[in-house]
Amino acid sequence: MNSSFVVFRKEVRENLRDKRTLINGLFTGPLIGPLIFVMIINVMISRQLNQAESPLELPVIGARYAPNLIEALHQEGFDPRPPVADPIAAVRDRDVAAVLSIPANFGKAWDKGDPAQVEIYYDSSRRDTEQAVSRLKDMLDRYSRLNGALRLVARGLSPALIRPVVVDERDQSTPQSRAGALFSILPYFFVLTVFMGGMYLAIDLTAGERERQSLEPLFINPVARWRILLGKIGAICLFSVASLLICAAAFIVAGHLIPTEKLGMELGLGPVFGLEVLVLMLPLVLLVAALQTLVAAFSKSYREAQTYLGILMLIPVLPSILLSVMPVKTAGWMYAVPLLSQQVGITELLLGGSVTAAQFAMCLVCGFAVAAIMLAVTARVYGSERLAISA
Repeated sequence: MNSSFVVFRKEVRENLRDKRTLINGLFTGPLIGPLIFVMIINVMISRQLNQAESPLELPVIGARYAPNLIEALHQEGFDPRPPVADPIAAVRDRDVAAVLSIPANFGKAWDKGDPAQVEIYYDSSRRDTEQAVSRLKDMLDRYSRLNGALRLVARGLSPALIRPVVVDERDQSTPQSRAGALFSILPYFFVLTVFMGGMYLAIDLTAGERERQSLEPLFINPVARWRILLGKIGAICLFSVASLLICAAAFIVAGHLIPTEKLGMELGLGPVFGLEVLVLMLPLVLLVAALQTLVAAFSKSYREAQTYLGILMLIPVLPSILLSVMPVKTAGWMYAVPLLSQQVGITELLLGGSVTAAQFAMCLVCGFAVAAIMLAVTARVYGSERLAISA
């Protein structure tokens, strides 16, 4: 194994001098995820808090027909504004979040004790107005129930008559589980970091050397090809693990920069979480290194390998998309599937749960087994004489 270590040391030393590898593997890859994560979440939380706390401007058509309702809107944190000429166009053009329309017969129906109808114009496809519209609907619902109860009291009846069923909600979520549901995309960033951490090194050590015609002199040495491959794989894994450690540390710091407590959430990102993520990701590090080297071995140039590996990076998106679109209960067998095991394991940790020793063992054993198979396939390709021939 001394020859493998010599190759490993050579590749690490040479690539530490390569600014492109260092920037992409140890800076861009591991840090871009936490930076994007912090910016998006902070903007989202700030917007939600502003919509929930700041006065909401609401154009009202026919405000003079319901002065008591307008006063109630003021008390509930709304700012009734003059009517707009075309409420439909105003909503569609994103000029306003919603428009309230009060018909001329509102007061007459109210005096008779009949249901008084109002209209809300809004666009349900606009996600940025969901909270504002929800606030308006909740306010109108409370106003309706309050006045309905007062009407019953005025007639000597109990308000409980209109509520034959009372629902007592018992939410079993925890602050950490609510945060985990919101930050379910977090596992994808760790997987993406592993792919990016060693990608440029994997390209350079096979396709790059093949293009530079430096691979053939290396193969001439009286050393088994698989030993050379192990040295190169080891260098790729080292950069991937270093990138993963930087990413985990960045997310731990980012967890303290996100004001989740304002939303009643708790994001449990700490050293223990980072260590557990590292253990879960170790099999994937070796598997991805072998897979990237295999793809690079079939490429005749650095640019061609970049193209193929860029497409390969779409693979880790699949588990994240599937689990976000079709949430499923975590089953034990999932920890035996690479990529899926990392997704469900990290998600479970984010939700405040725990990954058992048996699940860790299944993830490691099955993951390293698949990685060993991929490594054997790559070693077979490395044994081909055509690999050393540049195009």
